[in-house]
Amino acid sequence: MNQAKISQLKQSITPFEKPELRTSIRQLANTLLPLLLLWYAAYASLSISYWITLPLTCLIAGFLVRTFIIFHDCCHQAFFRNNKANEILGTILGVITLFPYQQWKHSHSIHHATSGNLDKRGTGDMWVLTVDEYASASLRTKLFYRIYRHPFVMFIIGPIAVFLINNRFNRKTAKRKERLNTHLTNASIIALYALLTWAVGWQAFIMIQGPAFLISGLLGVWLFYVQHQFEDSYYETDDEWSFVQAAIDGSSYYKLPKLLQWITGNIGFHHIHHLCPKVPNYNLEKAHHASPPLQKATTITIGTSFKSLRFHLWDVTSNAFISFRDLRNMKNSEKAT
Repeated sequence: MNQAKISQLKQSITPFEKPELRTSIRQLANTLLPLLLLWYAAYASLSISYWITLPLTCLIAGFLVRTFIIFHDCCHQAFFRNNKANEILGTILGVITLFPYQQWKHSHSIHHATSGNLDKRGTGDMWVLTVDEYASASLRTKLFYRIYRHPFVMFIIGPIAVFLINNRFNRKTAKRKERLNTHLTNASIIALYALLTWAVGWQAFIMIQGPAFLISGLLGVWLFYVQHQFEDSYYETDDEWSFVQAAIDGSSYYKLPKLLQWITGNIGFHHIHHLCPKVPNYNLEKAHHASPPLQKATTITIGTSFKSLRFHLWDVTSNAFISFRDLRNMKNSEKAT
């Protein structure tokens, strides 16, 4: 893509980069208030039947995902125009979503700066090996990689490991501000959970928060996974890598039903988000419709997105994801010839 087209794309999106205070506050209200009311309703329903509680925990999970999207916008300084306001709100929402604001802001910014770069993998992204890397890897690494790429590990064990364990510790090179923010978040989570346990009892707390946490974690990881792990995604070595192409070709447009699009804060317009992270989530759809070239991004639906579960390795020859079975068939074909 030449410089003129890149400039034109950015110009078409620039008007949508400015947060609107009234819209941001309205989104906060229609996210956090339902979350609180649903949590109380789930608690009240325990005295009737847990079969009423469980569907309510699914709704709580949906609003936790929506809360995370606002947290995510704060990390990009995209929810408010004032950076301090983003930092304060992001830290508060990080307690609710179990993500330390400064820590995740750092790793996620690296993800945006290196997404699709084969030479700069490993921070803020999912573990992806190329066919050649997998072929030359040790038996131990191959085993770990296969375990890691198993759906149960990625979407059930993964969220538990990341949200409850990994997020609680600072990276070795973290600066003082980031370390203090992580400690503050951890202490606040303990205080919040202790208060809820005292108010409703530990059994009720686990019966509500447990399923809500697992479902929201699964949904969150799934959204992150599926919007970069599609068949003809984008991966290049550092000397060939392009930020714009990584955003447009390496991030999908996840076309969801309107209700799910609303719950997930329009994050399905992931190609727009990666091209211009400063666009608030409530402007992503507008930016998408305002730029015809961006409407040509790879579009996936709920139905087609499940195909991504069989994408395990990146084949630099075909510039596409392949499965372990595809690799085995390729090897068998080579032996036959």
